[in-house]
Amino acid sequence: MRLPLHVNARGLALGTIATVSFIYALQWAQKFLIPVIFSIFIAYTLNRVVAWLEKLRLPRAVGVTVVMALILFGSLVVVERVQGEFESIVEALPAATQKLSRLIATSTGGKSSTLQKMRVVANEIEQVAAGAEARRNNRRAAAAEAPNFKIMDWVWAGSLGLVGFLSQASIVIFLVFFLLLSGDTFKRKLVKLTGPSLSRKKVTVHILEDINTSIQNYMFMLLVTNVLLAVLMWIALRVIGLENSGAWAIVAGLLHIMPYFGPLLITIATGLVAFLQFESLEMVLLVTGTSMAIATLVGTFVTTWMTGRIARMNPAAVFISLLFWGWLWGVWGLLLGVPIIVIVKVVAERVEGMEVVAELLGE
Repeated sequence: MRLPLHVNARGLALGTIATVSFIYALQWAQKFLIPVIFSIFIAYTLNRVVAWLEKLRLPRAVGVTVVMALILFGSLVVVERVQGEFESIVEALPAATQKLSRLIATSTGGKSSTLQKMRVVANEIEQVAAGAEARRNNRRAAAAEAPNFKIMDWVWAGSLGLVGFLSQASIVIFLVFFLLLSGDTFKRKLVKLTGPSLSRKKVTVHILEDINTSIQNYMFMLLVTNVLLAVLMWIALRVIGLENSGAWAIVAGLLHIMPYFGPLLITIATGLVAFLQFESLEMVLLVTGTSMAIATLVGTFVTTWMTGRIARMNPAAVFISLLFWGWLWGVWGLLLGVPIIVIVKVVAERVEGMEVVAELLGE
């Protein structure tokens, strides 16, 4: 016996085309969407502080200005304090690379290793390519002009990257300010669009308040857990004696937004730095063990407990969403992927017709 299987081929084809088009639109518009989504997340995170200031009878415009001024001032202070540490990390990269090469050569006892063979092959390929390039072009012109163009291209690319970063940061700051200043304007507009029925307006208000509260709680939880992890990492690495502990603590706090990948990356990085600084296996184990212990403490107990009160997520769905958003938007996708999927689940649980999405994303 065969079970009847009814497939709407036309609907399936249209759904597939719409999905592919939507994914392509997300990738094409990432330069616009990433600052907007990032600003919305920051606004949700800070809205609780602004609401608390409003309860103290402080006008919302004044409260938003005070909060943004304090954050900008605090960020400038932190950047000034750790700028030297980041610069020392960048300046120490060539020396660290040479030191790592010597340690690898010492550990292999001077024997030809796979890495050395690969290096020899790479050098031979570069020599062949250089010879072909020299035959195609004038040697003197290439020797006189090519290095200058390469240096200028590098300087120009670095300048454009810095200008782009500053412009994006300015856009995010202004957008966060105006989102906080608007308050519940968008919520009132959505309620107005639901229609003239009073019952529908009440249901819409309750749903929007529930969604806003859940998202604000989740974003505030991210802020608390990441700051807590950064502080614990700074204290632990400073006690151990690892150089530039403040810079590594900030990197750990930022990478902790990415589950699985973030703690693993910071553990590998701090372990490598400890190996280059102390040249001792015991210190490497101490640093990596401390990093893993702090990440496990904050991630397993604090983050899991606070997330469980907001939205219980399926670990497989979280991992797949990380892969998807990382493929779509790169590093920014890895940072924003989990908050996006949590918000989708929170909205799906409270909107009629999206129960299937909420069930797939939930535990």
